[in-house]
Amino acid sequence: MKIKFLGAAREVTGSCFIIETDKARFAIDCGMHQGGSDVEKRNLEINAYDPANIDFFLITHAHIDHSGLLPRMVKHGFHGPVYATEPTGDLLKILLLDSAHIQETEATSKMRRMQRFGKSEEIIPLYSTKDAEAVCPLIRKTTYNQIFTPGIGVKANFQDAGHILGAAILELFIEENGSSTKLVFSGDIGRRHQLLMKDPVTIEDADFLFMESTYGDRDHKGEQDSLNEMAEAIQYSYAKGEKVIIPAFAVERTQEMLYSLYLLNRDGRLPKDMPVLLDSPLAIKATEIFRRYRSYLDDETQSLLKNGEDPLDLPQLQFSSSTEQSMKINEMKGSAIVISASGMANAGRIRHHLRHHLWRPGASIVFVGFQAQGTPGRKIIEGAKRIRITNEDIAVKAKIWTIGGFSAHAGQSQLLEWLGQFQNKKMPVFLVHGETAAQDILASLIKEKLGMDVSIPEYLEEITVKAGAEPEALKQPKIIPQPVALGQLIA
Repeated sequence: MKIKFLGAAREVTGSCFIIETDKARFAIDCGMHQGGSDVEKRNLEINAYDPANIDFFLITHAHIDHSGLLPRMVKHGFHGPVYATEPTGDLLKILLLDSAHIQETEATSKMRRMQRFGKSEEIIPLYSTKDAEAVCPLIRKTTYNQIFTPGIGVKANFQDAGHILGAAILELFIEENGSSTKLVFSGDIGRRHQLLMKDPVTIEDADFLFMESTYGDRDHKGEQDSLNEMAEAIQYSYAKGEKVIIPAFAVERTQEMLYSLYLLNRDGRLPKDMPVLLDSPLAIKATEIFRRYRSYLDDETQSLLKNGEDPLDLPQLQFSSSTEQSMKINEMKGSAIVISASGMANAGRIRHHLRHHLWRPGASIVFVGFQAQGTPGRKIIEGAKRIRITNEDIAVKAKIWTIGGFSAHAGQSQLLEWLGQFQNKKMPVFLVHGETAAQDILASLIKEKLGMDVSIPEYLEEITVKAGAEPEALKQPKIIPQPVALGQLIA
């Protein structure tokens, strides 16, 4: 069989792996590329996908860097089923519609800016709301540990990845030319002991493994240390009468932030008169889906819910659904905690909150998730003195906090521990979903500590694999650029 890497190759976004057997052509994930303009141009390159000839998609989880190009596939001819776990299926519907709204809004805004400069060029969104709506009827929902047959000669099984609600490790069984091959795609492996989520399931056997490596170069802070640092950030800005701004992904990270604030409030470390403002219609909808699928949550969370406690609620929690409500937040006097998307600060309402508070010395900007290269969030945590937001240069005067312990990804040690459970030490390992520096460090450790063979695919690389044989690299195809369109991402 052939496997082509259309994303998450020397990058943490754009996850998509096209698999071609003698009987089927299908894909694992269909993520949007996120980061600078050079990376985001990859969202336009449809030829490599050939959507009309993809039989089906298997989606590991709902985050946009794993699912965000599905509407574009439909727009260009895909009409097969999209398989996912039950929570992922529900989350996809709201995330993709929200993403489409952002594509359309950004395209309209850019076109108006060009018109003010006397240019009349039409800006086409990456995809429309209609395209996103067309994905919904294609979604086929399944549960963990339930083997199903999405195509001829293909069996699949989703196992709990412990990353976000419904996230899965994919076990793939391929029958081809009279032989059987097992591939495992890790998806995003969750951090053990994180709030809400169960620990990732361990897998013990495979012929080939495709493993994420987001934090292959480091471990996270401990959970209690992260909670203490959050309390410190809150106290810092509360004492100065300023706001705490938290860019947070609408799915999982927002809910973990609410849970963390619940714990601080329970322990008397959250000021009673400090409003907590959830300014994200998408996150509000996602939180309801978390409540709907409580059986997917960890035992501690289920126990709290059973006893009538809701770790996703607070006495001072307020929801901001409308644009008018969001605008009023920045007119409020006094201190408050504002949780808003996107998590990398490159789209959505968070940009306006940063525009109003990034220049205030007493404010706190708290980053609690991975920041891809080229994003405003990455520039801020790397020490930028000024950031351009909504066509205005904003000075960075607020205190910047980076709390890695809230990550939904396993750290270096946990990745090695998860990998070490595989019994076949001759199994080839392909590192995906990671930046070059992190992957190189993790690859060296895997070879040194586990003695396993490691490869790091490049973008658009294609390989052939067969059980018992060394993977064979193929020549990378030439991509013909598509007409320019606008593709902003969300988180």
